[in-house]
Amino acid sequence: MNNVLLTISYDGTDFCGWQRQDKSDGGKSVRTVQGEIERALKKMFKTQVNLYGSGRTDSGVHAFGQAANFTAPVENIPEKNYVRALNGMLPPDIRIMDAKYVDDDFNSRFSATSRVYRYFIKTGTVPFANESRYVWCIQSKPSLELLNSYCSYLKGEIDCATFSAAGDQSVSTHRYLEEARFYYEKDDVLVFQIEANAFLWKMVRSLTGTLVGLAEKNASAEVFENILESCDRSRAGITAPPTGLFLYKVKFDGIRRHV
Repeated sequence: MNNVLLTISYDGTDFCGWQRQDKSDGGKSVRTVQGEIERALKKMFKTQVNLYGSGRTDSGVHAFGQAANFTAPVENIPEKNYVRALNGMLPPDIRIMDAKYVDDDFNSRFSATSRVYRYFIKTGTVPFANESRYVWCIQSKPSLELLNSYCSYLKGEIDCATFSAAGDQSVSTHRYLEEARFYYEKDDVLVFQIEANAFLWKMVRSLTGTLVGLAEKNASAEVFENILESCDRSRAGITAPPTGLFLYKVKFDGIRRHV
């Protein structure tokens, strides 16, 4: 049997997140990305196949490059054939972008060394209809210099408790941040890119809402530093909506961090 790694893109608007939730709605199954792909795999192989993702994305969150692996019950399928075969059985809001064989001990979650997220913000202008599902719309145009001054504190091992949502079940709130920065993709589209070994529940959205809110108030970088170091969730700003958030890439070739 072969261990197959998939790279997956999806529009999360109409999903209740990544993870299969068979009995979350009064005993009825709800629509999830993992569930849809496992149904396609079952149709393909005529047997149940379990899919293991690199991590969960919440309802409404999208992905350019989610990673997930499964053990194929047959060995005679060329790896690239999975792309065409699965896309033929999946709904249009899920696309398999790549498929390749990996070592038997590879696991998308535990073999990942970092995850990269991008958050897209439409600033100061009304979004086109086809954009509104994929951006957070704000009326202001925050200072890029100010936003990146906040990001200077988002590097290395950090206690991120300030940005952990209630109900997060992580053993530790410490995470190792490789990068955090803002840039303008277009004149009116602001992008927040952040990379870490892992993230707390809703952490990226909480950070985004806090950083943008502080920039709109023209708060100093020291104000953000104090909020971060407080480890007090009540001091964080709003949680940005899921619409603008994309799991951009999962990396497997970096340094494995202990936190």
